[in-house]
Formats: sequence, structure tokens, C-alpha cells
Amino acid sequence: MTAPSTAENAADTTAATDAPAELTDGYHLVVDALKMNGVETVYGVVGIPVTDLARLAQAEGIRYIGFRHESNAGHAAAIAGYLTQKPGIALTVSAPGFLNGLVALANATTNCFPMVQISGSSERHLVDLKQGDYEEMDQLAAAQPFVKAAYRVSRVEDIGRGIARALRTAVSGRPGGVYLDIPAAVLGSVMDKEAGAGTLSRLVDPAPRQLPAPEAVDRAIDLLANAERPLVVLGKGAAYAQADDKVRTFIESTGIPYVPMSMAKGLLPDDHPQSVATARSLALKKADVVMLVGARLNWLLNHGERGWNPDAKFIQIDIEAKEMDSNQPISAPLVGDIESVLDQLADRTKPGQIAAPAAWREELAARSAQNVAKMAKRLEADPHPMQFMGALKAVRDVVHQHPDTYIVNEGANTLDIARNVIDMHHPRRRLDSGTWGVMGIGMGYAIAAAVESGGAPVVAIEGDSAFGFSGMEIETICRYHLPVITVIMNNGGVYRGDEVIGEGPAPTTLMSAARHDRMIEAFGGTGYRATTPAEVTAALSEAIAAGGPALIDCVIDPSAGTESGHIAHLNPKGITAGNFTPAAK
Repeated sequence: MTAPSTAENAADTTAATDAPAELTDGYHLVVDALKMNGVETVYGVVGIPVTDLARLAQAEGIRYIGFRHESNAGHAAAIAGYLTQKPGIALTVSAPGFLNGLVALANATTNCFPMVQISGSSERHLVDLKQGDYEEMDQLAAAQPFVKAAYRVSRVEDIGRGIARALRTAVSGRPGGVYLDIPAAVLGSVMDKEAGAGTLSRLVDPAPRQLPAPEAVDRAIDLLANAERPLVVLGKGAAYAQADDKVRTFIESTGIPYVPMSMAKGLLPDDHPQSVATARSLALKKADVVMLVGARLNWLLNHGERGWNPDAKFIQIDIEAKEMDSNQPISAPLVGDIESVLDQLADRTKPGQIAAPAAWREELAARSAQNVAKMAKRLEADPHPMQFMGALKAVRDVVHQHPDTYIVNEGANTLDIARNVIDMHHPRRRLDSGTWGVMGIGMGYAIAAAVESGGAPVVAIEGDSAFGFSGMEIETICRYHLPVITVIMNNGGVYRGDEVIGEGPAPTTLMSAARHDRMIEAFGGTGYRATTPAEVTAALSEAIAAGGPALIDCVIDPSAGTESGHIAHLNPKGITAGNFTPAAK
């Protein structure tokens, strides 16, 4: 065979040089960066300019859950972050869609849930000159006051860096919401595929341990060792930390009574002998040393003032140093992640050094027994029409038979009463409106709980008013055939449905004849209407066994409920519902 000539070699080299380089674009780089960093699910609402991004993500193996409203998608992403300790991802369109998602992003920041909202946006040069582009808005500036951090990607080669920064910021230190702005032109920009791959990176240790100073640990141990009436308050931060065994070991080894905040219920079982949730008022009033574990002295704890022992000394475990002294002087600040702090407390405490006095434990146990007996009498009553207590007791009894069930809960009276009636036995199974007390989290949280748990049953207990904020997402639940059962406490009103003012419906009145059960039937789910606790029991038992989308419309007395539930003291003094005439029965 004749060797190729020099001319032929030159021609081959030229042909190889002229071969077009393989290209990629912003859409692919976003998806590749998310996958590289372990993102498995995206919650969102599609439209210009992110529709193809959602399509590509799904085609590349990321699960995409499409919602009917961006706030609900955002709430789903936020609670996914809480449940998994990984940033939940929400995807929205520009301007109005971005603003809808921002509600959930701000709520995630307030509740310390790791979440990233990725939104498409208009071009900077058009926005800055206010040239009237499609859905023109300076979204970065709008987001900044409400989030932990906000970033914008202005070049396609910076997509990997932007996603890495957003994910790390969301989950590191005190978790929170992060906004990531990607203009449409950046998503559509192309670059060399090999070079693009080189711009992506996988995060290394995005939420590193933060250990407290040894002298700070010794200071806290000394306070606890000398306390006559010590108390531990567990917040949802303790549940988020997933240091369940270490929390339990600390509580049980010291014998200190504890009060769980709402989303910390189940971190230890609510029937644990050291739980004094049913004697909370007495515990706060008399405790002389209080250890806050992932809990903040905000309005939910009356800022450490109303109802507290004014001479109490506080120990606080928090990863954010500036949280200390925010409401009360903190005598022993423990700055670090909860697991590391508990490890240090265990290592530096001598055997038997911390032990809650028996007299204190017995005093709280006696008060708990009294209050439990009173509640049992209230729960045994069976008035007609049905009341909150009867309906929620029925829910409680069924859920006890299915301990892996997630409870989502929102409303005013629905939230307050369910929190007291339905005890929890497993951590991170109770999801509610949290620090802001925001309404509208229900369906988003329920959907994410079903998705992230891999199909565990979810019971969303909703006030009829609260349900209205996200009720259209029952179509989403049916579309993805999720095991979510929505239980609506239907008293025909906001707080109650019997208020009458003049000719038209009162501001707190809803439609008393509403048939929420028929709504879900329109989308292929199963609807139930219950007017007695026995009917609630039968419907919920059947729905959990079926494992599909269902809704139970619990018809309760329109006069059931009080203004603003348990936080009526936050209303300004003046006219209240009690000044108006109730509807005739």
C-alpha cells in the first residue's frame, strides 16, 4: 500500500481543524449544574422564558412537579429543603411569576428553610433604561430585602458558579431563601460544550460543622448544673438538624423537662414522660434556667416576656451569633450547629453533673395529668353540629394507626386546636405555618411531603379559609396521583361563619353551603362529606387505605371558632366579631 502524500496529510489536518465544535447552551448548563449537585426535584410553573428549561430538566432525569401558582411551588420547594437538608428548587417565569414565588422565598428565609428560586428575567440593558421589555422588572433589587442572598448570572459561562453559590448560601450557616436571576438571553446563549463543562463544579462540604467554644459549653453546663427548675425548649431548628438521637440522649440523661414548639413535635414522642407541653404555662412561669435548642425567643414564645419567669436565665443554641440577645439577655450563648453543640455538651459534662430535681419534674407531671384529664373530657363530648374537637379527635385516632403519616396544618382555630389534639410520635412529620403564621402553605407543603417521602401518606388539615389560598393545587395532587388527603374544617367562615353585618356577607363570612368534596371529584380524586366524627373516621380510614388523592369536607358548627384563634391578643383593641349579631340558627 502506498503511503499518503504530504499533501494528503495536510488536507486531513485541515479537515479536522475545520470540524465544528460541539456546543451547549445555558439551558443545558443549568440542568447539568443542578444534576452535578444532587438536585433530584424541581417545583415550578412554566412560561417564558423557562418552559424549555423545565422540559430539559425532566428529559435529563430531574423530577419536575408543575403547579398552578408560583407561591405554592415555592412553598413546596421550601419544605422540601426542611425535610431533606438540601436546598429545595423553585422555578418561575419573570416579573409577576417571580413576585408570586417571592412570597414563599421570603417565608423560607423567615423559617430558616434552605431554598433557591430560579427565575427567568428580562435583559439588563432594557431594564436599566426602562425600555418596556416583556415583563420588565429589576428582580434582583426586588428580591434582596426579603432573602438571605440574591445573585444574577449575566454570562453563560457563569451559570455553574451562580448555581453553586446559590446552593451553598441557601444551606450553609443559618439556612434560608436565595434568589438566582438568569436572564432569557443567558439561557439561550451558546458556548463550547467542553469549555462549558469546565465551568461547572460540585460543592464540597456546603454546610460544614460549626463547633462552640469550650468555655461557652462549660458556662452552659454550670448554669444547668445549678438550676432548680431547668427547662429545654425544642424548636423546629432542632428537628431540621436531624440530630434526633443526640437530642433524645441529652434530654433523657439529664432528666430535664422539655417543651416542643409546633414543628418540633415528634422529635421525641409527645407522650414522652419528660414532655411538659400540656403544662407549658406552668413550665415557662417557673423555669429558672431555660435552654433553647433551635428555637428563637420571637413572638411565638412571647419574646421571653409575657408568661415567663422574669428571673429566668437563658442558654441558647443557634448557628447564628447575631440571634443571641435579640429579645432577652442570653447568659450562655452556644454558637454552633446543634449536633456539634450537643456532642460538646456530652463530652464536657461529668456523669451526674446535670440532673433535673425530682420535685420540679413531679410538679410539672402533676399539672400535665390535670390538663390531660380536662382535655380528655372535652374530646369525649360529641355535640351536634360537629365541633373542631370532635372532627380532629377522629383524625388523631386514625393517624395513630398510621404513624408514618405526615400532618400538614394551617388555619387559625384549625391550626391551634389540631396542634393541641393531634400528638406526634416521629420527627419532621408535622408541617405547619411556622414563624410567620402565613396562610397558603397547605397544598405546597403536602405535595412536597408526598414527593420527598417517597409516597408516605399525607393528611393536610385545613381551615376552609386557609384552603382557599392554595386549593387549586388539588388538581396538581390528582395529576401526579399523590397520596394526599385534604381534610377541611368547614365552618363557613374566617374564624367562624355566623357573623352578620348589614345586607351583604360579613368580612369573615364564606359560603356555608360550599361542597369542597366535589372540587376534587372534578379532577378524578375521591371526595367525602362528613357531618359527624364517625363519618370523619370512616372517610379518612378509607382514603388512607386507598393511597390516592382524596378530600374530606368536614361540616362543623358555623359558630365554632374564635377570632384569630389563640392569638387574639395581637388584634388592635376595638371592634371585634363579638360586637356583631350572629346569624340566626
